[in-house]
Amino acid sequence: MSIALEIKGLTASVGTVEILKGVDLDVPFGEVHALMGPNGSGKSTLCHVLTGKSDYEVGGSARLDGTELLGKEVDERAALGLMQAFQYPVEIPGVRLEEFMREVGVARGEDPGAFGEQIAAQAERFGVTDFLRRSINDDLSGGEKKRSEMFQMGVLSPKVAVLDEIDSGLDIDAVRQVAEAVEQLRSPDVGILVITHYSRILGHMAVDKVHVMMQGRIVDSGGAELADELEDGGYDAVRSRLGIEAPKKEAAAPSVRDTLTDLPF
Repeated sequence: MSIALEIKGLTASVGTVEILKGVDLDVPFGEVHALMGPNGSGKSTLCHVLTGKSDYEVGGSARLDGTELLGKEVDERAALGLMQAFQYPVEIPGVRLEEFMREVGVARGEDPGAFGEQIAAQAERFGVTDFLRRSINDDLSGGEKKRSEMFQMGVLSPKVAVLDEIDSGLDIDAVRQVAEAVEQLRSPDVGILVITHYSRILGHMAVDKVHVMMQGRIVDSGGAELADELEDGGYDAVRSRLGIEAPKKEAAAPSVRDTLTDLPF
């Protein structure tokens, strides 16, 4: 099975603060992997580095379908097939969702007629047809915003989809709906990485592998039983089993915001 996302020895720091300390992670095409970890473990920084946010000193390698991502601009990474769904999708008043998607199609050189049909079909598939003529994410609930992002991925067909805490702030029903939308994205042509604090969303999808990140490294990988262990005993249970000493204080990774890479494309 070919690898959609291959990360080897990935490091990242801001100033003197080392956040990622040698991350190794493979996500094959056709699989859904979950990345879990406590606050400050480096999960969101991993997203930022993959999508090309600035201000990080990075090292190692991150390859998408064999092509190195590091050193490339944000739009180049997107053109290669990388797409991220966000913990807090931004609202873009005045820009209708359908117009936005059509402009993306133009930028990609898609046939307007065929691409319009694809937009309509995927909107129906993900239950967001009513959103097409509304401004992007304007006056939508948390779950609706996440469904809208899944719709965008369904239209754009990325090779690698990185879903950053898409269950954050959602009620039980919305978590189930978003998980079902993720399962709809599953395809032999995409590798999906779901980043989450909690195992509840994983109960609604068939995750192929679970990875645990602590203090800037992947410390354990396994099947769904690993998520069950975290649900029962928390991260202390994994630390105890692996002989990892709990840090005195797990400082949150520095927040580096970039308006461009906070947009859903």
